[in-house]
Amino acid sequence: MSGSVEIRPITLADEPEWRRLWTLYLEFYESSVPEEVYRTTLARIAGPHAAGEASFYEPRGMLALVDGKPAGLVHYMYHRHGWKVEPVCYLQDLYAAPDVRGTGLGRALIEAVYAQADADGCPSVYWMTQEFNATARKLYDRIATLTPFIKYSR
Repeated sequence: MSGSVEIRPITLADEPEWRRLWTLYLEFYESSVPEEVYRTTLARIAGPHAAGEASFYEPRGMLALVDGKPAGLVHYMYHRHGWKVEPVCYLQDLYAAPDVRGTGLGRALIEAVYAQADADGCPSVYWMTQEFNATARKLYDRIATLTPFIKYSR
């Protein structure tokens, strides 16, 4: 990856750039969310967290900066699991701007989640992607194990 890269937690002050990147992510998936979801999601990710165990299960996020410019993001959360004693980590959203794709930024964001999850006692990290997302799946196939599960939704 060329240029200096910093990956750090998302803060409330990051709102304009976080919003720009998350909007691009949503547009990639031909989706959108109402303004209330933007406000609520940022408040959950970057706002003050509850004390104790309750804070452990709140959504989290990290921003990737390349040469000081926000170029990617990741949202993740921990949750309890019926088959494990320790919580697991669900990587919900991952986005790298088009001009930095193929540079290792996506991998760096996933590895940052891996490292944080390990530090927080959550050795299991999982995520989903759409079948057509071939570019991302090339990366995912290198750094994770494809499972046979199919998602259903109501």
